[in-house]
Amino acid sequence: MRYREKMEKKLVPCLVVSILILCSVTLVRSDASDNRYKVGEDVPLYVNKVGPFHNPSETYRYFDLPFCSSGPMTDKKEALGELLNGDRLVTAPYKLDFLNDKDSKIACKNKLSKEQVAQFREAVSKDYYFQMYYDDLPIWGFIGKVEKEGKNDPSEYKYYLFKHLHFTIFYNKDRVIEITAQSDPKNVVDLTEDKEVDVEFMYSVKWKETEIPFEKRMEKYSHSSSLPHHLEIHWFSIINSCVTVLLLTGFLATILMRVLKNDFVKYAHDEESAEDQEETGWKYIHGDVFRYPKYKSVLAAAVGSGTQLFTLTIFIFLLALVGAFYPYNRGALFTALVVIYALTAGIAGYTAASFFCQLEGTNWVRNLLLTGCLFCGPLFLTFCFLNTVAIAYSATAALPFGTIVVIFLIWALVTTPLLVLGGIAGKNSKAEFQAPCRTTKYPREVPPLPWYRKTLPQMAMAGFLPFSAIYIELYYIFASVWGHRIYTIYSILFIVFIILLIVTAFITVALTYFQLAAEDHEWWWRSFLCGGSTGLFVYGYCLYYYFSRSDMSGFMQTSFFFGYMACVCYGFFLMLGTIGFPIFLVLCPPYLPLDQVRVGSHMVFLVFSE
Repeated sequence: MRYREKMEKKLVPCLVVSILILCSVTLVRSDASDNRYKVGEDVPLYVNKVGPFHNPSETYRYFDLPFCSSGPMTDKKEALGELLNGDRLVTAPYKLDFLNDKDSKIACKNKLSKEQVAQFREAVSKDYYFQMYYDDLPIWGFIGKVEKEGKNDPSEYKYYLFKHLHFTIFYNKDRVIEITAQSDPKNVVDLTEDKEVDVEFMYSVKWKETEIPFEKRMEKYSHSSSLPHHLEIHWFSIINSCVTVLLLTGFLATILMRVLKNDFVKYAHDEESAEDQEETGWKYIHGDVFRYPKYKSVLAAAVGSGTQLFTLTIFIFLLALVGAFYPYNRGALFTALVVIYALTAGIAGYTAASFFCQLEGTNWVRNLLLTGCLFCGPLFLTFCFLNTVAIAYSATAALPFGTIVVIFLIWALVTTPLLVLGGIAGKNSKAEFQAPCRTTKYPREVPPLPWYRKTLPQMAMAGFLPFSAIYIELYYIFASVWGHRIYTIYSILFIVFIILLIVTAFITVALTYFQLAAEDHEWWWRSFLCGGSTGLFVYGYCLYYYFSRSDMSGFMQTSFFFGYMACVCYGFFLMLGTIGFPIFLVLCPPYLPLDQVRVGSHMVFLVFSE
């Protein structure tokens, strides 16, 4: 116990300090300047990437297209999260000096060859857009247009490249507040035919004063996701979820209380007659309920990984609620995910090792290795495949070798040591497993069950109700992650997440009770699978969203969408499975009549009256 207390005293302060450091880091802007400028001073403008509008993962460097430059190109140093986000900022050919208006200024000239004309034409046909950053403010625009009016045959379409950008910049005293970029539809270059073309890329700049303070310049993007008609849908989602919770809670409370009351009356009515009658239902299998499950090492690793992912989710929500992830804070979310996941590895090691040793597992080191690889292993394999695809496409989603080395060092020098320390603490602090009743030497045979009481139908039932409570909010999340919407209503999302946890816990408790009432004592894995089955429904929604609600296409975008969503849904499976599994043990298990309470490291057992 003393060793356990010492380890906990060491781990908890380190974790808290690390999270506080992370919070301060994520709130720091990506630009080192104080965003104050003098008249005529150069304000940093960077071009970032280009890509098909409907394929958000398929992005390329701006100068991968044959744009010209007015001088030497300098790459901006990117943070880890920005590189993971696919940002590759380079100095732009446009010079937008503070408070200096410009009219039809030539940025650069370029003579396009036939191959370059064809390259631009293909990009225009796929609705390529560009993204820039001016004083950390995002700018978007399309690089060209396709003229289809009055033409039914695609071979008759006309393709044009925009060559003139109009920048309108709003300022407040010595600070930039807002910027917009509009392409001049009259100043275009015809790309329809494969022939050499001379292009003069031009731009105009107009400065306007505004009263909007610098601190509120990002609210423009936040408000886009909180418009009245959007809020109505979000609140409808919450009401729908709350109604689901209330109905489910009332139904479970009514059914369980009535069934349990009848069972208690049946078994406690007359001791003599109770001894003479044959036991049935959950009373019949009291000697098998706490028989250790099969593959207990895998179960302990899954519970440990799920606990870590749940902790990660809670910290991400806390950072979001305090405003760390304001719109276009480039890479902040990815940085937080990597750092917090690394710092919470000790939680996974402690939970897995403690639970595994309670189940009288012997090779706790192997269990610890399994815990570390259970989620990271599939994620690493998926990343290797998708990064290879991105390299083949020369997309910005391909991580540089240096970034991969940094992530590997974080895993080797932070995640692994914390996992081992947590495992050692869990091993030494484990409480002895004391089943409230004697476990029989040989397990009873599970009676034949109807089809709807088997594992897959039970998983379908357990996953549908939690999924129905969150599916409306899923669309906005997908439209933000795999589209161009902005999502900033984190408070509503957090409420929906809490509802998801409640529904998952309740439905798992109910289904486990009904399973035991059917004299099926193999409940350990069933409760975990039923709790995590919502992740399978979310992946099913991915199929619906991709083919019915989005315009994504192409091998790269398809592989990125289904590959990374498989990892996300797998993480949901582990996290919600963990929620369903220990919650059932912590809440009053309905299969045991109350006599006294014994508290273990993870569980509360209610003991049989004998």
